[in-house]
Amino acid sequence: MTNQASSPHEPESSESVNNDAQHAVVDVIDNRDDYLKAVLAIAAGTGPVAIDAERASGYRYSQRAYLIQIFRRGAGTFLFDPIGIGRFSELDDAISSEEWILHAASQDLTCLREVGLNPSRLFDTELGARLAGLSRVGLGGVVEELLGIQLAKEHSAADWSTRPLPQSWLVYAALDVEFLVEVRDALGAILARDGKEHIADQEFSAVLERDFTVVRAEPWRRLNGLHAIRTARNLAVAKALWLARDAYAREIDTAAGRLVPDSALVAASRVLPTTKQDLVAMKEFTGRASRPQIDRWWDAIQEGLAAQELPVLRAVGEGIPQPRVWAEKNPEADKRLKSARVALGVVAEGLTMPLENLLTPELLRRVAWSPPVPADAAAIRAALAEWGARPWQLDATAQQIAAAFVEASQIVEGSPEQTS
Repeated sequence: MTNQASSPHEPESSESVNNDAQHAVVDVIDNRDDYLKAVLAIAAGTGPVAIDAERASGYRYSQRAYLIQIFRRGAGTFLFDPIGIGRFSELDDAISSEEWILHAASQDLTCLREVGLNPSRLFDTELGARLAGLSRVGLGGVVEELLGIQLAKEHSAADWSTRPLPQSWLVYAALDVEFLVEVRDALGAILARDGKEHIADQEFSAVLERDFTVVRAEPWRRLNGLHAIRTARNLAVAKALWLARDAYAREIDTAAGRLVPDSALVAASRVLPTTKQDLVAMKEFTGRASRPQIDRWWDAIQEGLAAQELPVLRAVGEGIPQPRVWAEKNPEADKRLKSARVALGVVAEGLTMPLENLLTPELLRRVAWSPPVPADAAAIRAALAEWGARPWQLDATAQQIAAAFVEASQIVEGSPEQTS
């Protein structure tokens, strides 16, 4: 745990904070007694609370937090080990009424909620940077642009389930929160100057209301290279192999791709080896668990070969087609989409923010593919609102989209079309 004396300061010129030699030693709180003492210290601090979490994506099956970092003025920096602490209800009670500052909150809210940390007010510095029109929105780029400080990001893809965590990793983790309050203040000033405070408030509230848990109907269809499977029987084997790998990965809490890569599962599904020895002999069947768990994979292949209900070769998409095929499948919708993109691009440029933050591409595609009848501003506004667009987005886009649709309807066949 670092104390307030080691917290960041406003630099007079560009400075670098790129290694642990420039930072006080950081300790990890991994027991309930020290955790409760830290909660009291954080509660006694002032102002908003900066928070971050580190997972072990690419190493572990779960997306749980393996480290949680907190910084608050008047209290200092605290690094917690959720494995040793368990639930964080006391901390949540202590800071629940305060504004929480996260960078790219959508990445961390789920794992924070899992341990009992539920913000009621949020300032997302990544999203705030987008709305403010910053050229770079990653934490390192935002800190450098606003504070003139360079942060090293060499441990961003580390295995945070490692124990003990190296000191250089802990310093990296501490720095992820120690500048967030200053970044929040700087971004808040820019948003206020540009009259975007109400926009930011609506966007941050929308993030808090979202459930970022991803549930897919047929997750096995995300196997990389699955398009190479040409028959339903082979596809059944691919499905069985994916399910077997997923179950084993969950059981030992290891990222599935580290056990047997997608390419190996697809290769076995295409070849359909006739004996276990043939599977072992396949040079394409790689991965650290490919041979030690050969019985598991062989059983999965047999299960797929014996399946009575075969999966369809190509799943029917739940949404609308990708825009690249619109010109052929729905040329009128293609014209509407291209015309609306141009119109909204002008609006986004005037607001100095990315087009995707002005209105998410999915919502624009939905209303262009199947517009309300009549497709006037009021009807388009109602449709977008039903799909989750915020009031400020409706004010900025509904009329522009309606006008663009009228323009698109006037494009005659053979005339030069607008491009995106």
